[in-house]
Amino acid sequence: MNAKNIIDKWLNYVNEKQVEPLLALYNDEAIVIPTFSNRILNSPEKIKDYFVKLASREEISIAMHNNTLIEQNMNNNLYSISGIYCWRFAVDGELLSFEARFSYLIDTNNARPILHHHSSQIPRMI
Repeated sequence: MNAKNIIDKWLNYVNEKQVEPLLALYNDEAIVIPTFSNRILNSPEKIKDYFVKLASREEISIAMHNNTLIEQNMNNNLYSISGIYCWRFAVDGELLSFEARFSYLIDTNNARPILHHHSSQIPRMI
């Protein structure tokens, strides 16, 4: 499986609220710097808690801005993928959008390929 396919699976699992298959993409040693938390998630339990809470949001969805996707081959099976995606979910009954930039470090030879995932909301320009 190539790195882009792994990201596509990740997006589908978020959109379908399939937390367990989503978590199976993360390596046991993975680090997640999440979009909607001020914590660094450095254990499978912390990562699971974050995605369970996120999946409980009403009308959650995520869409990739495909024209922003940058894929770099770091060495044979290690890839960096960066870009922009848009989260949507209801807050107090109102559907809101959150643009975020992201980066993943993916080992395509690993059954649990996501080694690192950073996502942060895009700040407003001054």
